[in-house]
Amino acid sequence: MTDPMALVPPDLLERVVRGWRDMATRLVQIGRDHPEGDRGVFVNPAAGRGSTVLFSSLEAMDRAGHGRYGPELIYGAMGTPIQHRLEAVIAEIEGGAHAQVVPSGLAACTLPLLAYLQAGDHCLLSDSVYGPTRRFADRVLRRFGVAVTYFPPMAGEDELQALVRPETRLIFAESPGSHSFEVQDVPMLGRLAARIGARLVVDNTWGIGLFNPFAHGAHVSVQALTKYPAGHSDTIIGAVTVASDADWRPLRDTAIQAGQTAGPDDCWLTLRGLRTMGARLERQAATALGVALWLQSRPEVHRVLHPALPSCPGHAYWARDFSGASSLFGVVFDAGFTQADLTAMIDGLRLFGIGASWGGYESLVLPTTGGISRSCPSVTGAGPACRLHVGLEAGALLVADLARGLDGMSAARAGRGTG
Repeated sequence: MTDPMALVPPDLLERVVRGWRDMATRLVQIGRDHPEGDRGVFVNPAAGRGSTVLFSSLEAMDRAGHGRYGPELIYGAMGTPIQHRLEAVIAEIEGGAHAQVVPSGLAACTLPLLAYLQAGDHCLLSDSVYGPTRRFADRVLRRFGVAVTYFPPMAGEDELQALVRPETRLIFAESPGSHSFEVQDVPMLGRLAARIGARLVVDNTWGIGLFNPFAHGAHVSVQALTKYPAGHSDTIIGAVTVASDADWRPLRDTAIQAGQTAGPDDCWLTLRGLRTMGARLERQAATALGVALWLQSRPEVHRVLHPALPSCPGHAYWARDFSGASSLFGVVFDAGFTQADLTAMIDGLRLFGIGASWGGYESLVLPTTGGISRSCPSVTGAGPACRLHVGLEAGALLVADLARGLDGMSAARAGRGTG
């Protein structure tokens, strides 16, 4: 049985897992109570469920309402103690000053668009953004009078400048890109945003803890906390982080006006999941790298879209800006295979579950051919493609599972006389 870790150069392995190892201790310590004097504390803070908050007087209630930009206890729908604690932890991990926790990753993507755009504005979105973000832009932003232009994720500064309009107010990037994994030049996007007076929003879900958007020119960072932070495929939750009060106030106001806060149980589960994220991802990232290198050696594979490998667009930006890698990547197969071949291969896998989302402890596979909308040519277009999320299973067993499927694909093609 092939051990994919035998294919991994030690220096590349260190480069991929270093960030997770560095943050593991920090994740255990931040956002927790610690004993003081003779007072004992629980390791995990309580969830603190509640809706109505009682005050001693109307004056006290009014004073609390004016503190809505801080962790003030006002009303359950405006935030609970466990939500405020999770927000402080996320802001610290992301390198920002304030965070707003919301009910889902999609809510995290759409909240900044609602907060910072108005009728008559123009927004530049990377063509590789998460599909539901694109759907929101096309069906909601346009309906509200916001113009949207999609730009190639690997576009250079001059190409992007040509798309800018006087009314451009926001640039939305996702790096690496959803399904196609292009790593974008975020510092360049930050320079462009600063020059034209726009905000730069970065969906940093893949790179949480490994990439600091604010150190590279971003104003807003988006997280689907559903993924690695919650980590157990049983929670839907998101967060939006900012670095300045100027960006925080409209974001917080919009979250309150739209009722975008998460429940205390989801916050509690996410905070608990964060404690083990470093340990989980050190293992998962290492295994994923081994699986990616093994796939790269297979004749059925046209291209592996893993940011730590030179075959991935923007690999140089990953090497420059990230302190490690996650366990999610894409695979593009040879053009001689059909979508039916890919479907049969996926249906036959035993260890890779078939399902949306990712970031849990289990391995997943999802076909991406035919399921993504693009305005520009995509790197996934050469042949049928899929996305792999590598969990905590043994790498040798995952490779054996994939090998059975790929052998079957090759046999099917040979039987058609196209091998």
